[in-house]
Amino acid sequence: MYSEQDLIGAVQAGAISPQAAEALRAHVATLRQAPTVDEEQFRLLTGFNDIFVAIAAALLLAAVGWIGGSVWAPLAGVAVAAAAWSLAEYFTRQRRMALPSILLLIAFVGGVAGTFGGLIADNAESLGRWIEGLSENENVRVAAAGVIAAMVAAITAGAAWLHWRRFMVPITVAAGAVAVVGVVLSLVVGLVPPARDALLPLVLLAGVGMFAFAMRWDISDRERRTRRSDVAFWLHLAAAPMIAHSVFNLLGVFERTIGTGTALVVIALYIVFALVALAVDRRALLVSSLAYVLFALVSLFRTAGAVELSAALTGLVIGSALLLLSAFWHRMRVLVVGWTGSLQQKLPPVQQPMLPA
Repeated sequence: MYSEQDLIGAVQAGAISPQAAEALRAHVATLRQAPTVDEEQFRLLTGFNDIFVAIAAALLLAAVGWIGGSVWAPLAGVAVAAAAWSLAEYFTRQRRMALPSILLLIAFVGGVAGTFGGLIADNAESLGRWIEGLSENENVRVAAAGVIAAMVAAITAGAAWLHWRRFMVPITVAAGAVAVVGVVLSLVVGLVPPARDALLPLVLLAGVGMFAFAMRWDISDRERRTRRSDVAFWLHLAAAPMIAHSVFNLLGVFERTIGTGTALVVIALYIVFALVALAVDRRALLVSSLAYVLFALVSLFRTAGAVELSAALTGLVIGSALLLLSAFWHRMRVLVVGWTGSLQQKLPPVQQPMLPA
């Protein structure tokens, strides 16, 4: 499987002509009955060797982490981060293997965070005494804990930035952005006592900010031909659960048996998410909020009396709706994007653009 980026690289290297590349893209779009831009492509596998290498790397990383942790808890994170960076020098920088690169990035960032988490855990008793000695005021103690958590998240974000500068793996930006969100939330919750009772709205705000950041990357590559589109994909994937989880939990979807009104609100919100997904040509919001709309529909069917078949009927309705949405995605995008007016210039095009010479 060759990605759009490979195709552009082949044109730039002179391996094929721009006309041949455009003909290939047009042919594939015709076969799939949808322009390439609507496929929301991202590279996860370049071949089965990716799975083979990923399994081997996971075993190696688990082993070095285990061995390091048996010597000293923080060494587990150090060993994993060092091994992940070393493996990335070959499998990411030279071989450009997709799945191993994602695994090694997560291992490196997680190893850095685990190192400082291990240090905190290893000195938990003395650290706890230090925090208790700061003040008798509970808010001061919570603020100190929040600052410590923010420092760990900031170091993790810095590690993600270094990894990005070296290897340019698209998921790295999302990992760094999530770490930055962790820094901000830790500081706000720690330093502003009333914010502790408004965690869900804060996460929702962070999710909207992440979505806006993802759109910034998307706007810079509307035709989705470069690495920037892959970066936007992972940012959307990080933003979607923040938004969906916060919104539906604020509605109290899982706290109790929801009524008909709440269930209808959940379904209406899912339709809004679908319209947003069609406009920006990203499906992450639909996937992240799927569990909530399933729960809402089950409650509706039970209220209607179909207790035994509620789950089956829910699967039938949602499965059919999503398949129809997928089948007519492009046609519906044309309609929805047409409603956006001047915003069309910032959204992915509804027609496949020509490949520049």
